[in-house]
Amino acid sequence: MAATDRIWTAALVVIGDEILSGRTHDRNIAQVASWLQVQGIRLAEVRVVPDVEERIVEAVNALRTRNDYLFTTGGIGPTHDDITVDAVAKALGVPVIVHPDARAMLEKYYTGRGQPLTEARLRMARTPEGAELIPNRMSGAPGIRIGNMFLMAGVPHITAGMLDALTGTLEGGAPLVNETIGCWTAESEVADILRRVEADHADAPGGIQIGSYPFFREGRVGANFVVRSTDPALLARCVEELASALEAAGHAVSRGEI
Repeated sequence: MAATDRIWTAALVVIGDEILSGRTHDRNIAQVASWLQVQGIRLAEVRVVPDVEERIVEAVNALRTRNDYLFTTGGIGPTHDDITVDAVAKALGVPVIVHPDARAMLEKYYTGRGQPLTEARLRMARTPEGAELIPNRMSGAPGIRIGNMFLMAGVPHITAGMLDALTGTLEGGAPLVNETIGCWTAESEVADILRRVEADHADAPGGIQIGSYPFFREGRVGANFVVRSTDPALLARCVEELASALEAAGHAVSRGEI
């Protein structure tokens, strides 16, 4: 595989009892995945773990070693159950420190609003030793970058700001592009066609992935087939072949989602 064809991958650890209990509906998986795709990085796997240090350490150590990047969301706030920093420091075998730049950021943020920098708020300046900071214009408390890991807030709009600050700073490959073919047919009726077309292009530079997304609407069964590749020309050829194969089998197709 040529260097330009390398697939860069990332994993995401979503941390928080509130996610697992259903009290909070996670929105970060989708926004992290979309942001990574634009950076030319594929989100390869996601774990949701509770606010338990051992579980966070286990997930971090497993996922950071088999992916180019690891992101975490949640657990870097001011309360006693915000233990992501402690868990990551333990996973790396380094101490936790109060980062001087993070402390300065928090002092400026809170004193500018006439509020004190309390011990609880100072917790948000804690980082694993050796970490860099990810700017956060929304609430003052920075995210954390250490090695190939990025520790971000759990609040989606704050996460979005941290991702924006990281845009263009990570090495990645060519971004995935995609096209959709819609078809009023059960996916089981065309599974062999999908498998054959994908297999015919499996070894091509840029690769091909075909995802099938069935639906039931207006009393009818249908499916949208999303074709993805890092090579726009290969994508176009594969879409044409898939559409032709479906039509040859007697299925009407729509260029675009239905």
